[in-house]
Amino acid sequence: MFGKLVGPDIVNMIENREFAAVRASLLALTPPTVAEIFADMSPEHVAVVFRVLPRGVAADVFEYCPFEVQESLLKSLGTEHVAAVLNEMAPDDRTALLEELPAAATKRLLELLSPEERRIATELLGYPLKSVGRRMTPDYVAVSPDWTVAQVMEHVRRVGRDKETLNVIYVVDAKGLLIDDIRLRELVLFDPALPLAEKMDRQFFALRADENQEAAVKAFRDLDRVALPVVDSSGVLVGMITVDDILDVAEEEATEDIQKMAAVQALEAPYLDVGLFTMIRKRAVWICVLFIGQMLTATAMAYYENEIARAVVLILFIPLIISSGGNSGSQAASLVIRSLYLGEVQMRDWWRVLFRELASGLALGCVLGTIALARIMFWPSRVELYGEHYVLIGLTVAVALVGVVLYGTMAGAMLPILLRRLGLDPAVSSAPFVATLVDVSGIIIYFTIAAMLLRGTVL
Repeated sequence: MFGKLVGPDIVNMIENREFAAVRASLLALTPPTVAEIFADMSPEHVAVVFRVLPRGVAADVFEYCPFEVQESLLKSLGTEHVAAVLNEMAPDDRTALLEELPAAATKRLLELLSPEERRIATELLGYPLKSVGRRMTPDYVAVSPDWTVAQVMEHVRRVGRDKETLNVIYVVDAKGLLIDDIRLRELVLFDPALPLAEKMDRQFFALRADENQEAAVKAFRDLDRVALPVVDSSGVLVGMITVDDILDVAEEEATEDIQKMAAVQALEAPYLDVGLFTMIRKRAVWICVLFIGQMLTATAMAYYENEIARAVVLILFIPLIISSGGNSGSQAASLVIRSLYLGEVQMRDWWRVLFRELASGLALGCVLGTIALARIMFWPSRVELYGEHYVLIGLTVAVALVGVVLYGTMAGAMLPILLRRLGLDPAVSSAPFVATLVDVSGIIIYFTIAAMLLRGTVL
């Protein structure tokens, strides 16, 4: 809201060529607020403002801009300004930008970096996609265990100005191996004359650079830390990853999972920025698969056309039966998928999930079956609607509901675990997919029970 009020004033200043006023106004704001203002301005005006801002401030603001604004800025700014911004950016934020750009654009931008920054950027881009290494930054403070506390504090004051965070100081040996981490809050309370080694407990947790980013999300959630060290396969400290970067990862992963659970291929951009053709392509694959699956429902109904012809009343309850099974399956699938991602359920817990959902499905089926039976038994015009055998019809619907809901619950709970066992993403067992599976099976269960209970009367 604040950005929308300030934005037009900045535009007026630019058009009146009051660049000193533009600079003063924006320097009074925080970088995230300035980035929000840029979102409401044209690329041409944003490019002008970027040339007015000091180099360091421009780089800070650039990091908070959406990718689309960053991309347009890179096209609008001259080579000198682009090089200045890229060299001033935090290595992890710069890596996030470069990995989104086409390979040719990334190569051109890498050439604009200073030799040291190019080495850092190339090293980070060399890690696997979506690995911890892509998100880490080499801007950490490392000290020797042989130093005194006073020497450590002096080192922090000398080199800490340009580091990502000073909340945690990392202790490494002569070979660069991580041997401890100490919080700055604890460090300032130590006696300055004491050797650092006397205050070390050598108890620390480190992420591997080649680990998946999801492991980092779980680690931050479990350990409640603002930063964690990153080591290579030999235990050498190569960087650290901060909680702000992990929050971005958690948001991206949650968005991707939600889209998959809705039977949509993951979008790589915000909804309104995805092209229409791309949007259709992302949604068409699964919608076609689900449509083909629903065609099996028609096939199943055709198999029972003789029963349907003799007892047309059974058709009335088909939507009720299959929707109840689909709803229960979707509930179970959503609960289990989320529990798997949060680590609340492990693969070894499959039998506990099985029995838990067995009891839940049976109970839910009985509740729905009782409601359906009461609806049929006590409906004023029950004989006219359901015929003289309405009691048997009610029992058939009630028993079928128990069977279908039980089956749907079990399928929804076990399918994500099976997919995880096969090394696949459980999110692909989305609610629509489970519902389609249960629709087909529900028809079979319903008419099988009807054939058993109504034989010799309605059938």
